[in-house]
Amino acid sequence: MSEDIRTKLGLRPVINVSGTMTGLGASIVVPEAIAAMTAILPQFVEINDLQRKASAVIARLTGGEAGFVTASCSSGISLAVAGTITGNDLLAVEKLPEVSTEKNEVLVQMGHVVSYGAPVDQAIRLAGGKPVLIGQATTTHRYHMENAITEKTAAAVYVVSHHVVNYGLLHLTEFVEIAHAKGIPVIVDAASEYDLKLFLAQGADIALYSGHKFLGGPTSGIVAGKKELVRNAFLQNMGIGRGMKVGKESIYGVMAALQAWETRDHDGIRERETGYLNLWKKTLDGRPGVTALIEPDPTNNPLDRLRVIVSAPEPISRHGIWQLRCARAARRSSCGIMRRNTIISISIPATCIPGRRRSSPAGSLRNWTRRAPPMRSSRRRWKISAATASTAC
Repeated sequence: MSEDIRTKLGLRPVINVSGTMTGLGASIVVPEAIAAMTAILPQFVEINDLQRKASAVIARLTGGEAGFVTASCSSGISLAVAGTITGNDLLAVEKLPEVSTEKNEVLVQMGHVVSYGAPVDQAIRLAGGKPVLIGQATTTHRYHMENAITEKTAAAVYVVSHHVVNYGLLHLTEFVEIAHAKGIPVIVDAASEYDLKLFLAQGADIALYSGHKFLGGPTSGIVAGKKELVRNAFLQNMGIGRGMKVGKESIYGVMAALQAWETRDHDGIRERETGYLNLWKKTLDGRPGVTALIEPDPTNNPLDRLRVIVSAPEPISRHGIWQLRCARAARRSSCGIMRRNTIISISIPATCIPGRRRSSPAGSLRNWTRRAPPMRSSRRRWKISAATASTAC
């Protein structure tokens, strides 16, 4: 009988070619975090004291003055925004999302208002904030932001993600310069980013990370930055943050994941990931109607992505039917390839690849592309970035 818990639960084994997605379990938790959670689960602890211990680890790894663990990066957005609105006023904390001040506007570039499973601006509104969109979807100039800042502005949120528009918008350093010139704190949503120090070093006041993606910790969010702002965000646990709380196992698990990240062989992992992508590309090279291209990560994380372009000779209507058939075949196999709508993101961080079965994605890709027709004008693109695909079957 299989020892795979998925089989025991009646779940299909999965080849995750979508990246560290929450809907697929995010990542494979590193052994250090598993051991830490196992050790603390049978014990009673004072959560606030444990958060103080976590703060020291977070500060060391991010370069911030303080930090804490919450339920998710999305929670971190809400708590950080709420902290800029309420300050340390506990009555105001209890009243949220109702606000007793007009200073609750939160600037965000229009090209950054994306959905990571829920809209970014909703996380702001949950905190009692009023999103103020600046610029257009593909363009933001200094004057857009400078003229949007008023006495009602509480904070400015900057999103770092492959989902956002990556051209024509303000770079973080300029965004920070404009905000700080008028005393506005900057909150950076860096949920899936590898570099834990970059954004605070570039002037952000608070940086937010997911603990369960590239770090390989339990489902969680990390809030790091200036002590006063972090404290005001932490106080929201007495208000809207109550529904975003984490347990002792998540806090200690994140601490362990951060410490493991500090000593991880990043160069060795990068070399292994490159080997995976080269194998998958070689598997697809020469197949009629299929073009495989290795591309860098759009936010400069140390991983590459494999873009798969499938071309069909039929008119677009039939092409769409053919593509649907191809995608359904991938999903319905005994070990399903789970991809995003038009993206296969095989981004392979160590959190997702335990070093086994790198050939499984290659074989599956070969099977579901074997009927690809000869190349013509109609095209469909998938992206296989590099972070999860071999964890699977």
